[in-house]
Amino acid sequence: MKKLHLFLIVAMAAAVGLLVYALGDASSYVSFAEASRHPDKEFHVVGRLAEGHSVYYNPSEDPNRTEFFLTDHEGKTVKVIYPQPKPADFERAEEVVIIGRMQGDGVFLASKVLTKCPSKYVEKDLNAVTSQSDE
Repeated sequence: MKKLHLFLIVAMAAAVGLLVYALGDASSYVSFAEASRHPDKEFHVVGRLAEGHSVYYNPSEDPNRTEFFLTDHEGKTVKVIYPQPKPADFERAEEVVIIGRMQGDGVFLASKVLTKCPSKYVEKDLNAVTSQSDE
């Protein structure tokens, strides 16, 4: 067997091994209960901003700290600390995906926050556009 073939086989095996390692380390969507059982691991949690709780963001005090409460799909509400500025239109989000780790004190420390905002095309706006085009 030529040295080139041997090198290509070793390189392909290394690439496959790296891919398997990366996929095994990928985070998955879980509930707060599951994230609590594995505080050493990073997870994605999907939920809605908790009713009755306000979003705390005071840029004059600390522009890189946002605190809020999130309720996951199982109904558990947890305090989330996000060490970044509050995302735009955060309170209008339909759903929020947080990526991070659960801390021992029952607080979720988010490294990323992704929001799913309501559609900017509301049905009444579509009706107004349709009636204007009929004229």
